[in-house]
Amino acid sequence: MGTSQSREDRITDSDTESDSDYYQEEEEEDDDDQKKKKQGSSSGSKPSSDSSSILEIEKKLSALKLKYPSPSSPPNAVKLYRHIGGNTPKAKWITAEKLTSYKFVKTTSSEGDDVVDYDDGEETNEKGESFWFLGVGGSKVRARVSTDMQLKMFADQRRVDFVSNNGVWALKFLSDEEYRRFVTRFQDYLFENVFMVKASEESKMKVYGKDFIGWANPEAADDSMWEDAEGPPEEEEEEVNEIDKDLTEEFEEVANGGVQSLALGALENSFLVNDSGVQVYRNMDRGIHGKGVCVRFDGGRAASQTTPNKALLMRAETNMMLMSPAKQGKPNTSGVKQLDIESGKIVTEWKFEKDGTEITMRDITNDTKGSQLDPSESTFLGLDDNRLCQWDMRDKRGIVQNIGSSPVLEWTQGHQFSRGTNFQCFASTGDGSIVVGSRDGKIRLYSKTSMRMAKTAFPGLGSPVTHVDVSYDGKWILGTTDTYLVLICTLFTDKDGRTKTGFSGRMGNKIPAPRLLKLTPLDSHLAGKDNKFHGAHFSWVTESGKQERHIVATVGKFSVIWDLERVKNSAHECYRNQQGLKSCYCYKILLKDESIVESRFMHDRFSFSGNKSPEAPLVVATPQKVSSISLSGRRL
Repeated sequence: MGTSQSREDRITDSDTESDSDYYQEEEEEDDDDQKKKKQGSSSGSKPSSDSSSILEIEKKLSALKLKYPSPSSPPNAVKLYRHIGGNTPKAKWITAEKLTSYKFVKTTSSEGDDVVDYDDGEETNEKGESFWFLGVGGSKVRARVSTDMQLKMFADQRRVDFVSNNGVWALKFLSDEEYRRFVTRFQDYLFENVFMVKASEESKMKVYGKDFIGWANPEAADDSMWEDAEGPPEEEEEEVNEIDKDLTEEFEEVANGGVQSLALGALENSFLVNDSGVQVYRNMDRGIHGKGVCVRFDGGRAASQTTPNKALLMRAETNMMLMSPAKQGKPNTSGVKQLDIESGKIVTEWKFEKDGTEITMRDITNDTKGSQLDPSESTFLGLDDNRLCQWDMRDKRGIVQNIGSSPVLEWTQGHQFSRGTNFQCFASTGDGSIVVGSRDGKIRLYSKTSMRMAKTAFPGLGSPVTHVDVSYDGKWILGTTDTYLVLICTLFTDKDGRTKTGFSGRMGNKIPAPRLLKLTPLDSHLAGKDNKFHGAHFSWVTESGKQERHIVATVGKFSVIWDLERVKNSAHECYRNQQGLKSCYCYKILLKDESIVESRFMHDRFSFSGNKSPEAPLVVATPQKVSSISLSGRRL
């Protein structure tokens, strides 16, 4: 186990070396050694008095720090820096170009070299689909304007950091005006690349809708609901460099390989699903511990050889619904297997049907946040690309179905949309309301009484939502995309002055702007080019009046943890001098030695009572191991 926090030192010209200096450093050290040896073997001659005088004069002039008129700077002039050393003690910024220029160009090439438009007014005939690219210093840096760049702003330093060309780069601007001009253009071209329409008030209104002015213009957003929803005052934030002391590994065990999913229980046991079956773990105050029990898939009825990629606990966690993809690479399946954990047998293989026709589902979840604890639970929710429904395992005629006839689940309620929803993921609140994420980035809220019409539909920010979670009380929505997390406040005040959530009514035109949770450019680079965020979750509570404390997400070998109260705090230091949607970069990183399958907090009942701000242990599963991590009560 390891912990990590990115280094984001201020960049000053006095303590950076040039790119060429860095690469020649070792060679120059060797040359210096040779020179010293030669000097040592010489007659010991000293520099002439003239040379000494010149050196003294140069030192005095340097100490005066005189400023002379510099030659005219090129258009869009910047200083270019590159980060080296990763997250090691030797990490530092070096000067790549002491003075260069940048340019945004629009191209039809994925490499950014077939120019069709310049942002300085020059245009050529545009043919086909085209995108904006950022180029710096000729061909030294060239990147498509996208969230993949992980651009981070430092207004107080007139600086932006970003990922490109398999490295981490920084630009420093010569004036505040040039800095603001760059950031504005970057955000406009990002909007255009995502939505394929030029950024303007009219186009933003069309994309986001008239009720989401704060999403289009975050600086004018009404943040009062974020303030109202904040918890009790916290102690003064601690320095970020104290972060590594707050994670402690309690247990780490070999998981017998091939782990596909993690199913945490709130009662006695939790489970890992791997290639051979379901491994059983005992829930303890400091994490989960193997019981040496494995329920094999070949027990009882014959099961498919495909390893399940989804495990859903039901009926007081004595049963588990297992979903296996029908085709490699696609999550959709035409049925589920019901595993009786106590007997270790698959007792039923259910089929999904509607009106006598076999259909598929891409995901299933419990009716509510805590319904897996109900021993009589017989219904669960299902989702497909254009379907949202509830399934019932009880026969509508009150007769137990013959296990040998592939029983059919009863479609009790739901809706099959004609087209265009492109549902990807969903989750339920404590009262059974449903949040659904889509491929176009939209997030829809459905009340517990109707699956036909969404009460609220939040517009997409351009990236597909691959996973979604919701707080027990429905006040907070957490969406996962490949490059960032989006946190949405669902609270609003109705015409009678009552505070409600977007699950229960139309939110009107004072919808708060969302907040983004991101990795710094350096940490994003260290996570790996092809690694993406997946499976972000709140900490787990199933009781009214209790609040989630943390958010955890996985990317590559990292488990990344945010303090929810800090993200909600509008005065948080991360948000100072930002343009656009507020983005939080304060987090802890847990580093494992292989890619992480899933990271989840245990149920709140396993929180450490001795801590000042108790939190349940974090369970991290990799293909080969499972670890339990404790968090102290100190702020992240």
